[in-house]
Amino acid sequence: MNKLTFIILISFISLSIISCSEEKEEFSDNATTTTTGTTTTSDNTSTSDNSTTTTTLSAPSGFTATSAAGLVTLDWTAVSGASSYTMFWGTASGITSSNTAITSITTDNYTHTGRDNGTTYYYKVSAVNSAGTGTLSSEVNASTPLPAPANFTATSGNAKNTLDWDNVTGATSYTVYWDNATGVSSSSTAITSVSTDNYTHSSLTNGSTYYYKVAAVAASGTGTLSSEVNATPVNPLMGGAIQGTVLSLSTVVTTFAGTAGSTGNIDDTGTSALFHYPTGITTDGTYLYVTNAEEHTIRKIVISSGVVTTLAGTAGSPGTTDGTGTSAKLTTPQDITTDGTNLYVTSYFKHTIRKIVISSGVVTTYAGTVGTSGSTDASGTSALFKNPLGITTDGTNLYVSDLGNFTIRKIVISTGAVTTLAGTVGTSGSTDTTGTSAKFNNARMLTTDGTNLFVAGDDHTIRKIVISSGVVTTLAGTVSDPGSTDATGTSAKFNKPRGITTDGTNLYVTGFSNNRIRKIVISSGVVTTLAGSGSPGSVDATGTSAKFWNPTGITTDGTNLYVTDFSSHTIRKIE
Repeated sequence: MNKLTFIILISFISLSIISCSEEKEEFSDNATTTTTGTTTTSDNTSTSDNSTTTTTLSAPSGFTATSAAGLVTLDWTAVSGASSYTMFWGTASGITSSNTAITSITTDNYTHTGRDNGTTYYYKVSAVNSAGTGTLSSEVNASTPLPAPANFTATSGNAKNTLDWDNVTGATSYTVYWDNATGVSSSSTAITSVSTDNYTHSSLTNGSTYYYKVAAVAASGTGTLSSEVNATPVNPLMGGAIQGTVLSLSTVVTTFAGTAGSTGNIDDTGTSALFHYPTGITTDGTYLYVTNAEEHTIRKIVISSGVVTTLAGTAGSPGTTDGTGTSAKLTTPQDITTDGTNLYVTSYFKHTIRKIVISSGVVTTYAGTVGTSGSTDASGTSALFKNPLGITTDGTNLYVSDLGNFTIRKIVISTGAVTTLAGTVGTSGSTDTTGTSAKFNNARMLTTDGTNLFVAGDDHTIRKIVISSGVVTTLAGTVSDPGSTDATGTSAKFNKPRGITTDGTNLYVTGFSNNRIRKIVISSGVVTTLAGSGSPGSVDATGTSAKFWNPTGITTDGTNLYVTDFSSHTIRKIE
């Protein structure tokens, strides 16, 4: 190799080395490598000699889920470098990136709306950056509660409250919370596993107020509590009838017990039984109690079956003997009432009030002196009556129409103390005024709503007495002018009204001489004819197509009316 050739070769090698160095430098300046790792700078990138490395993000921490009706609220700790978050969710545990995804969440919280109530939802969340979706968080879950039951109501009854509410979709049962004071919460006494959208809370104390809330229950747990309601149970037995519910009557009349035109004291069922001039009638809601006047007995009728038995008195054998059941003796018993424990019966011809213990049939003389008439106010058998006829009770006191004295008497049940509430002793008339200055004439049967007394038969009128004050007014009927006119107040006409009962809103009156059953709206005095054609008979039909024959006593069990049809010797029912 000559010198010239060597110099040329050396120059070519030098140029090649320079070219390779420049190419390597150019490649290094334009190359970026993406890797997965956890050793990063604060923005999850790494730089060295003009190169950048981006890593996927770690799982968000502090992930929580809370629920409310129809939604779940999710929250987590923000992840540095995250451009957004992706939520994965489902209704079963074991959430993965294959579950339904909610993407592009730009904050560190999210409210998942439109959820089904009573359902458990499961979630995981991951942070997102340019490297993609990061590691999934731990799993959380929350159960959406069922909504509060709507239209929650409480209705009082005898020693019970009836609760009702709208059904909640998805509910498997309900829990009722209650207390004796307002402010019911989930810490109050609970009645669980109620399977229907109503509940009867029984064995309660009458007169005490009970407060309630209700919640629907599903597999997810107990839902939102309803609004609070309250009710005070009361004994609906008042005035010898069941009150508190306005009667809704079709006016269909049937013969409930007794054989029309046949008399006697035969114990049997329904129309196979026999009565002889039945007069007074009362009920405790389960049984009817009837004075079988001409047989001198007290009859008991099971309302559900019509079975008739003799509770007290010796059939066909009048007397005044105190005893038990059919060993006792009564004389032409007239009217009858009950406080649910005892019966109280007027003995018109013997001037006494008799008492019968329902459970045992024990009969005693409660007030008045046997065979001695008078108007003496005293206690028990020291008091004197003169032909007592009608009787009713508010549960604390008895009220008696003392026909021969033209007065209304009051008897305190607990002591037997007798006083004169209204009417002038020995003086008849129709004077409206207060207490013993008022005058009555031929006052027959009576009833009470606990505030007022209503007296039938007083010179063809219906009188009203305010118990607390003794103020007497004429509610309906025209004095000394018998008739059958339907009208308002004193423009209406009655003909010997005898029996009277009330549902608390309306009065129902028997027209002994015009063979009709009349209705009076207490608040307005409007009088209408409910049933009976006016002609005597024993025809079962509807409304004024039916026929009665001297209807006398009347009561209600809260659903139907029951009438003693005196001259047909039957008990009639008006539905």
